[in-house]
Amino acid sequence: MLIPHDTRSALDTVVDLMNTAPESGQDDKLTDVEALYDFVRMHMVSGVGELTQRDLKAVHGIRTLFAEVFAASDSRTAAETINRLVAAAGTTPQLTDHDGHDWHVHYFAPGASVADHLAADCGMALAFIVVAGEQERLRRCEAPDCGRAFVDLSRNRSRRYCDSRTCGNRLHVAAYRARRREAAG
Repeated sequence: MLIPHDTRSALDTVVDLMNTAPESGQDDKLTDVEALYDFVRMHMVSGVGELTQRDLKAVHGIRTLFAEVFAASDSRTAAETINRLVAAAGTTPQLTDHDGHDWHVHYFAPGASVADHLAADCGMALAFIVVAGEQERLRRCEAPDCGRAFVDLSRNRSRRYCDSRTCGNRLHVAAYRARRREAAG
């Protein structure tokens, strides 16, 4: 599956934003404006000015809607949520080639709030996945004590864990030890 740079970057941002939520098996990592500034810097979200509690609350709302897309049981349900996200953001598609990247599309309006920026660009990235018929690639980790979101970009759509070195390996080692105990009897 060929995914352009800007779409991949937006998908990574969606996943990282979702993984700040308590549903990912940890404490909320986006609890104050400073944490939101850190998130914006880490993801190089452009055109963001001063952030406030209002921005934080709006981003929490966007995060919840992204989680609804990942949890959607079918593409129609996912599309309805994505359409709400993108429409509320007031998208204004623009071609740009900033920061050494080739031409790509930004969907947020100039001067948009950080929540509208995330809703527009990340919402359109999720729309790309649904349009491509690849919604099943939007997943949550199958480890019982996890819940982190990820986009399965494996060739055969077989990824089950957010990270095979941590969650996947931990479960495989536990299964191996259980088999050994059972064999030892």
